[in-house]
Amino acid sequence: MPPAFSAEEKARIKGVLLESGRRLFTTRGLRKTSLEDLVGPAEIAKSSFYQFFDSKEALYLELMTDRMTEVRRATVDDALLSAPDTREGLRRFLHATVTVLTTDPLYSRLMTHPEEMEAVARRHDPESVTGVPGNPVTALFSFVDEKRGEGALVGADPAVIVGVLQAVLLLPMHAGRLASPERYPEVLDLLVDIVAAGLAPDGR
Repeated sequence: MPPAFSAEEKARIKGVLLESGRRLFTTRGLRKTSLEDLVGPAEIAKSSFYQFFDSKEALYLELMTDRMTEVRRATVDDALLSAPDTREGLRRFLHATVTVLTTDPLYSRLMTHPEEMEAVARRHDPESVTGVPGNPVTALFSFVDEKRGEGALVGADPAVIVGVLQAVLLLPMHAGRLASPERYPEVLDLLVDIVAAGLAPDGR
């Protein structure tokens, strides 16, 4: 039977597991990270891991949801919703999200390895992600629905509009494949401007 830990020990061990997961998942990935890798720094047995998380995927999910509130603040509250008009809001959202995806190791990993998010989703109810109050994707869909209703966005299906925005966010992954990779910042700026103007043609 796994040992019983005091409340203080539990707090310490969980903190170590989260830190180990953050480091390992962003460098090795979910599949190549073993339970042995995760529990080693915490100095606990593999069987004790399950006192804290149901699976590796559950640990990954907690790391992701813990970051969601901060990501939403940066991309939605301080960007998408901070602008005087829809077009500028989309521009700010795209630039802020590119910044998150290129500077936050975990979200960068999710963008470049979507199969890891799929593995997490297979082990958990999708509502455990989509239902998180700080989920920026949920907030983005709400924004799109509202602005379409006001006539400030093109009349395409919301999923298509969000898909177009996501397509822009794939550019950083492929910057090295551009005809002139050194012009990536200019390419990104122009692409963001074109997409924002195309989705919000009236600029309101």
